[in-house]
Amino acid sequence: MPDKILLLPDNIANQIAAGEVIQRPASAVKELLENAVDAGATSIQLIVTDAGKTLLQVIDNGSGMSETDARMCFERHATSKIRNIDDLFHVRTMGFRGEALASIAAVAQVELKTKRPEDETGTFIEVANSVVVRQEPVATPNGTSIAMKNLFFNVPARRNFLKSNAAEMRHIVDEFTRVTMAYPHIKFTLTSNGQQLMHLEPGSLTAAQAGLKQRIVQLLGNNYNAKMVAVTDNTAYMNIHGFTGKPETAKKTRGDQYFFVNNRFIRSAYLNHAVMNAYQELIPSDSFPMYVLFIDLDPTQVDVNVHPTKQEIKFEDEKIVYAFVQAAIKHALAQFSITPTLDFDLDASIQQLPSVSQPFTTEKKEQISGGSLYKGFTQKNQAHFIEKPSAGELKSWKEFYEPVKQEEAVFDYEKSEQQYLAIQKKKSAIEVDDDTHLEQVLNSYIIMPVERSFLLIDQQAAHERVLYNQMKQAAAGTPVVVQQSMFPVTLELTPTDTVLLNELLPDLLLLGYQIEPFGNNSFVVQGTPADLDDTDPKHLIDFTLEQYKHFNSDIRVSNREKLIRSLARQRAVKKGTRLTERELRGLVTDLFQCEPYNTSPDGNPTYLEFKQEQIEKMFGR
Repeated sequence: MPDKILLLPDNIANQIAAGEVIQRPASAVKELLENAVDAGATSIQLIVTDAGKTLLQVIDNGSGMSETDARMCFERHATSKIRNIDDLFHVRTMGFRGEALASIAAVAQVELKTKRPEDETGTFIEVANSVVVRQEPVATPNGTSIAMKNLFFNVPARRNFLKSNAAEMRHIVDEFTRVTMAYPHIKFTLTSNGQQLMHLEPGSLTAAQAGLKQRIVQLLGNNYNAKMVAVTDNTAYMNIHGFTGKPETAKKTRGDQYFFVNNRFIRSAYLNHAVMNAYQELIPSDSFPMYVLFIDLDPTQVDVNVHPTKQEIKFEDEKIVYAFVQAAIKHALAQFSITPTLDFDLDASIQQLPSVSQPFTTEKKEQISGGSLYKGFTQKNQAHFIEKPSAGELKSWKEFYEPVKQEEAVFDYEKSEQQYLAIQKKKSAIEVDDDTHLEQVLNSYIIMPVERSFLLIDQQAAHERVLYNQMKQAAAGTPVVVQQSMFPVTLELTPTDTVLLNELLPDLLLLGYQIEPFGNNSFVVQGTPADLDDTDPKHLIDFTLEQYKHFNSDIRVSNREKLIRSLARQRAVKKGTRLTERELRGLVTDLFQCEPYNTSPDGNPTYLEFKQEQIEKMFGR
């Protein structure tokens, strides 16, 4: 019997490794931009064609490479950053794994031009499928240019998994934003299909906070210019700096939130929780603040080598970092009189209180030092220690939060529309006529009597269902009538939103929104749906894009479906809105003509039914 285990050829092994590092064009953008930063570049250009599928090129004016280094950089695990295992725990550069260029060369055709300032000529290398096709001297400026062409040309199955150009471009802009945010002193440009999308001038190194603020406004929009507060807190363990948004900038969806550790973008639900805690009672619980925060600490206190993309890291003591982040945000908000602050001018009468005037005895000291509050400030790893409650306390709280059992069935979000319709048909139709009495309560709900019961209708959920059904019909072939604007509105968007809106323009037109590109990240709203109230189109589009970008669903839905749900949610009448008698009747009539009418598009009930026998039982009858 022949042996079964064989060594994989280098090009196959590289393609497998590339699957971890290069998942889409945006992955290559991240790696190439970070390499340019590490090379000490002061100017970096990113050029893409067809969202990086045809061409993705990064040009920098950094230190360049020698002829030998230019050849070596495409080998697996070839790196200038690591000499021994200890170096892994002192990493301050962006790239260090030695896998990026080898992975790119395994799945694309690569052309490299590089030159050091001290060399008379540069080096040109062409690589395809991990094989060097050509190498020769070349006249080229100081620095490095890497062009990645025809991504996944040798792995068709991987190429088929790529999304539309607009979707892939959004990922590229996201990665570009994260790198450029971390290095505001470097000039960056982004060009797509011959059109420059972003031109980011460098900020001052000496006025770092001012440079960072300028870069944030360039990337996230001018509306943040006067609505951010500076965060600066330095300790012996770690430093925190950056900006956080004033409470009025909080949005209903997660969006402009960036954490950087030693200038490396990271994702951390734990640290995000620390920020949210700092905003407690300042913003609604369902809103999310903007922040761009940089944490600097000793590299030995953090492990960045836990994930191929290096966006997930581990802190040696995450509880201390949590506490510092929360305290820094609170301090920044208090400094700008956004949160209530304590008055430290001591009232003279306080001096007469027993707790101040009486001596601090040894007995009192021992009593206090045994408490959890004292331990939290003096013992390691105790910053967030919570004493375990007694079994009796737990039982009480468990009973308090025990969900009330309802006789009505709870609708499962994952059920299909057909299942909903089948349930509907089993129910008797709910009719609304001129004699039906409707009453609005709490400016949020509608009471409607039916036989031996009454319905409590959620006006926002009901309106979402009505709008959703109308827009689904429009998208299926009955376009919404467009009302031309007498005074067209101009939208100024961020580069990320520009890419997204361009992708959605055809579907928006079907839904009654005639929006045309106007160049330089701006659009003109030429028309809106004829049935749209006097809603500010700019406000509507801005928030619809936010809803779309951060759309949450347990199942995969199409881009059009996401857009329709986002528009329905944004346009629906909100809780707290007083409705006229005519509006009440029109909404309820429209609701019960929908199929299904008992759930909103996201699966929540549009109404609850209270039966007479249930109510009488509640009153002990």
